[in-house]
Formats: sequence, C-alpha cells, structure tokens
Amino acid sequence: MESFTLEELTDRYIGKKGTPHRDQFDAELAEELEAWRIGQAVREQRKKQNLTQKQLGEKVGVGEAQISKIENGHASTLALINRVFRALGATSGSLDFGKLGKVALW
Repeated sequence: MESFTLEELTDRYIGKKGTPHRDQFDAELAEELEAWRIGQAVREQRKKQNLTQKQLGEKVGVGEAQISKIENGHASTLALINRVFRALGATSGSLDFGKLGKVALW
C-alpha cells in the first residue's frame, strides 16, 4: 500500500502552492483555524470564571446558542466577539490564554 504526505495529497487534490485555488484554500483554512482558536480561548476563559454559556450570553446580551457557536469556531461579528471578550474581563485587545496562546482582537 502506497502512502502519501498531507502536502502531497493537498497538492494533488487542491492544487500546488501558488495557484489561485490553493491560495484560496489556504486562506480559508487559516480563517477557520483562527475562529477555532478564538472559540477555544473564549471557552477556556469562561470555564475559568465558572460561567455557563447561558450566563456569559446574559452578560453579553445574546443567547446560549450564540456563545456555543462562537466557542465552536463558527463565524460571528467582530462587534460580538469584542463584547464577549470585554464580558470576560479583557482590558486590552489581546488575551493570553497560556497554552492556547495569545488572541489579538483589536
């Protein structure tokens, strides 16, 4: 059985680096990873503060489902992310969440 690296499979099925299709794929992947990292940071900080999704949603003015979407990396508006970070006590445009790294918001 022949095996392939992820890079080889990506080149074969998405396109080689530098091609328009691959550049678009890489950009979209980077955006999705950033949304996931922000969501993980929000979840970790919420749990550190012993807040439920419902409680955080009440502080922000949205429902529990919206907080869940953010924590799972689903798109949200910058304004809402800003409100969530402030509700979690952010005093600057970046939060340091240890092993998850720093998240810059503004």
